[in-house]
Amino acid sequence: MRNTAKITTAVLAAGALTLGLSACGPDKDSSDASGPLVVAATPVPHAEILTYVKDNLAKKAGLDLEVKEFTDYVTPNTATEDGSVGANYFQTEPYLADFNKKNGTHLKSVASVHLEPLGLYSKKADKAGDLKNGATIALPNDTVTEARALQLLASQDLITLKDGVGNSATTADITENPKNFEFKELEAAQTPRSLNDVDAAVINGNYALEADLKPAKDALVLESAKGNPNVNLLVVKEGQEDDPRVQKLAKLLTSPEVKKFIEDNYAGSVLPSF
Repeated sequence: MRNTAKITTAVLAAGALTLGLSACGPDKDSSDASGPLVVAATPVPHAEILTYVKDNLAKKAGLDLEVKEFTDYVTPNTATEDGSVGANYFQTEPYLADFNKKNGTHLKSVASVHLEPLGLYSKKADKAGDLKNGATIALPNDTVTEARALQLLASQDLITLKDGVGNSATTADITENPKNFEFKELEAAQTPRSLNDVDAAVINGNYALEADLKPAKDALVLESAKGNPNVNLLVVKEGQEDDPRVQKLAKLLTSPEVKKFIEDNYAGSVLPSF
């Protein structure tokens, strides 16, 4: 379905650790408005949505669009910062703010596109309340997503968190754990694979879809879409917001055609935010 450049996690990790924010070593400057707009995205649903735009909408809008797939949450941002790509599409506003703060990057949102509800999944329990005393729950280990995962568990009264911890919550902020759950912190991409080894896992919507899970059907608990701040964004380096290519893509990603594509293809597991 996708004509995209796939990059392995191992290569990405090595690139990210090189820092100086040189993730990919571009052959061309993606900030050159005369060339194609290269957009970094995780495979599902982000690259799929972009590929739909590329194949069905971009040509008519006069947009030359190139999609690069990444399998981690770090390299798309470092690549956008250093100009290896012109934009990225994979992250939420809280994650973006945390990343900028921790890494000194200068990345800005230009459009809100969709929500992927975070979910709790299990192969050993049919309901969240069925999880046994001492059960092990896998959590994504990046700061913002771990906090979302803990807030999700707290919303079901599975744990209690300190008041006001919000997007900075960690397992150290758990004040009540009546079933003595143990928590295993993993890279977000690894959480679906952990389901055979743990009692339950909180999994990002995109990684759940990649693992052939259907969040709207398979999750024991799913984040509510109402008032949820964790919509997924089209992001550029500060100063590139007015690039005509970026403005064209932002308009296409929030078009009626893309809204219908999301609704038709993801059956409530991905929700348009516009």
